[in-house]
Amino acid sequence: MSIGAVARRVRAYGGQFLLLAALAMVVLALIGGVPRLVNGRAEAGLRTFLAGQPAAARDVTYGTESLFNAGNGTSLMEAFAADLPRLEAEMPPDVRALVDQRWFAAETDAGRLTGPDLAAENLLVDLGLRSLPGIADAGSLTEGRWPDPAARPDQPVQVALAGEVARKLNLRVGSRLTLAGPASASPEGAPDPVRIVVVGVFEPRDRADGIWQGLPQVLHVVEPPGDAQPFVALGVADGAALDRLSADGWGLRFSWRYRMGASGIHAVDVDQIIGDLQRMSRRAQGRGFHQGLDIPLREFQGQVAAVRTVLAVIAAGVLAALAGLVILAAGLTVRRRRTEFTLLRARGGTAGSVAARSLAESLLVLLPTAAVGWALGNLAPGPAADSLPAAVVATALIVLALPVAALAAPTGVAGRRDLVRLRPSTRRITVEAGVLLLAVVAVLLLRRRGLVPGVVDPLLVSVPVLLATAAAVLAVRIYPWPLWLLGRLAARTRGSVAFLGSARAARAVVTTPLVVVVLAVATAAFCAVVTAGVAVSRDEVAGRRVPADALIQGQQFTRETEAELARLPGVRRTTPVLQESGQRLATDERGTDLRTGDVTVLLVDGPALAGLVRDSGVRVTVPEALVGPAAAGPLPAVVSPAVAADLAAAGRERSAFVSVQSQRYEFRVAGQAETFPLLRADNTRFVVLPWQGLPRRSTVAVPTGFLVAGDHLDVAELRRVGNEGQRSFQQDGAFVGRTPPREVEVLTWADVRRQVGEGSMNGVLGFGFVAGAVAGTVLGLLAIGFVVLAGARARGQVLSRLRTLGLSRGQWRGLLLVELGPLVAVAVVTGAVVGALLPLLLTPVLGLSAFTGGVPVRVAFEPRLVAGVVLLGAVALGFAIAVEALNNRRMRLGEVLRLGEES
Repeated sequence: MSIGAVARRVRAYGGQFLLLAALAMVVLALIGGVPRLVNGRAEAGLRTFLAGQPAAARDVTYGTESLFNAGNGTSLMEAFAADLPRLEAEMPPDVRALVDQRWFAAETDAGRLTGPDLAAENLLVDLGLRSLPGIADAGSLTEGRWPDPAARPDQPVQVALAGEVARKLNLRVGSRLTLAGPASASPEGAPDPVRIVVVGVFEPRDRADGIWQGLPQVLHVVEPPGDAQPFVALGVADGAALDRLSADGWGLRFSWRYRMGASGIHAVDVDQIIGDLQRMSRRAQGRGFHQGLDIPLREFQGQVAAVRTVLAVIAAGVLAALAGLVILAAGLTVRRRRTEFTLLRARGGTAGSVAARSLAESLLVLLPTAAVGWALGNLAPGPAADSLPAAVVATALIVLALPVAALAAPTGVAGRRDLVRLRPSTRRITVEAGVLLLAVVAVLLLRRRGLVPGVVDPLLVSVPVLLATAAAVLAVRIYPWPLWLLGRLAARTRGSVAFLGSARAARAVVTTPLVVVVLAVATAAFCAVVTAGVAVSRDEVAGRRVPADALIQGQQFTRETEAELARLPGVRRTTPVLQESGQRLATDERGTDLRTGDVTVLLVDGPALAGLVRDSGVRVTVPEALVGPAAAGPLPAVVSPAVAADLAAAGRERSAFVSVQSQRYEFRVAGQAETFPLLRADNTRFVVLPWQGLPRRSTVAVPTGFLVAGDHLDVAELRRVGNEGQRSFQQDGAFVGRTPPREVEVLTWADVRRQVGEGSMNGVLGFGFVAGAVAGTVLGLLAIGFVVLAGARARGQVLSRLRTLGLSRGQWRGLLLVELGPLVAVAVVTGAVVGALLPLLLTPVLGLSAFTGGVPVRVAFEPRLVAGVVLLGAVALGFAIAVEALNNRRMRLGEVLRLGEES
């Protein structure tokens, strides 16, 4: 068999081989390119995810306990500073490649600081001294100078302070202080006090610089946790001064900190990096080792596992539809060449020789196009994926599709296919029953075993394919009967279009094309429904965090702040909220502890909150117990199940007491909720009270935040008004003289929603859903095109005969519409129904809560899906008619009549 003869046959049937070649190229391009695109998005998501983590989560830190100079004249500072590069060199290669910045620090334990400037403000202060090599480059002096390393030992220890520290402690350049030696583990006991002089005040050049982020921070004063407790601060001293203090019996602690950058990490190395960090922790003997990088990396790996499973489900549907298209293309090619194959068999050829001819043609056409598709796919951006085995298997299957179809095709004269009640063969009944049984078994296994995130179980992942195939088989068996009844009704009416169209539609046997259409549409509908469910769940997460357009959180505000906020441009509604943590439940107004653990108390104005939620359009429901008007007796409260159980166990279901800003209020359990807006999702102990029901007292509850509804809100203005409200409350209240409150935090619903839906593997998940929906829609339309082409020759013969009998062009279009409409409608609707029901089965086991802040994805009826199905059906029907019209233009009436019976 010469190559020339094979090439001539390929040229004779160029259209069919071009179709097969295009499908082969698309399949191999997808196998080669999609994994690269996914890996590229995963790399970008990982870097974005790590860059958004707190700095401390990306630090690897070694540290020591307090060490004392042995008195042999060695410098502890020099000895331990040399460990900074050595410890980095000992890191595993994957971890060492991530190191972006590194810092060495030494510091003393905090001792009691005294001096005239502190006494003037009656301040109680504990001060530690820290040496930070490189601080002169990271800080900018505003007063004085940096400590002098050549200072004489008999002079006071020179210290530089951050500007905020100096202001809060009433210190300045020239302040002279005494630092008492801290209690330590030194055998000689506490060292002698030392004299301190402030020689400089500085500000950081960049507050985000990692040199400032060691704990406790140099830039801030740690507020006292309670009355009679000291402020805690750090001063910057020179290393030589700390060496002298060490020689005098002061203990020194040393730390080596390495900041891991996000630019050098690769998604495929995450497991290795987590394992290396664990081994580093086990090997770090004698040095305090701390790292938090493995926590976000494990979170990322959880999302990777969930995405891998979701993508496997989508890929199974898309690849099954593509495989169906390849089978349809091969079958169409064999059908067009049926006369040729019949003649070969009549002249003594065997089935093997026919298959050999087809195999040679496939190798000549499909191998090169598959290689081209593979090469094009590997041009996609992103790290390479190990998809070569899948490409080899796919190429082999595509090449074998044509010879297998030639072997399976019947030869000789075709039997009648114009009867409604075709009796299926035993083999076909067995295959269809097997498909139905396998689908049922797969569903049962899925419900029993579930999907292990990150592990692709071929049987369980193929559940959508099996269910779509089973639904298509049932549709093929059911849909001719209503058409048969419709045909009998049409026979009694005038005109031939309805009767002929319904009769031909009922006689059509198109199992394989219908299966492919259902598969493709089901994949697209599944992606669309799950995408909508994920979006709704993310909206709910954002609504629980910010149940309005904006949330202002601070310490305490004046009530006039609400009126100031209401006057800002764009603000429509405002309502105050009050939140206090660490409160105790009591049995009476005197405060007898119920001994049930701490709770978080939240006060909301129920009616105002309900109106504001409606105005903002946030997906949050306010319980009725909080919306009702004020009434005498205990306040109706919504509590968490854990608090309700504690109250029931203590016999206090009817009433208990809780403290709010030092005022105790009696409440009763009026409802329970697993979570509540404004509270953290992991908060399992809370009590929510209606602000409008609080009894009138001399001490009025003061808000700690405000919810705002409005359009085009100016975050800077909201922050300004909030800060002014905090300062006004401090000046008017009993807190005059204390340090200014920290700046308020302003969160908008849009920003929180964006944070929930961006970063990490969210981009990969969105890409998978969009690609699945688009691919399913396109493949469904192509499958409908195959449905049209499969019966085009027979319809052409009927059209030619009817046109000779006087059928008009408009009547022909009506006939085509009646014939193809039921098939298209059944295929699209069946696929849409299967795709809409699949999420109910799969979302509980896909692990999608990793992308919705831990909230389970809830799939509900989506009205837009109905509109999408109608639109897709209309487009599909229009596409089918367009394909039929284009195909008919290629033939003349006389040529069609001489084509013979369609096989």
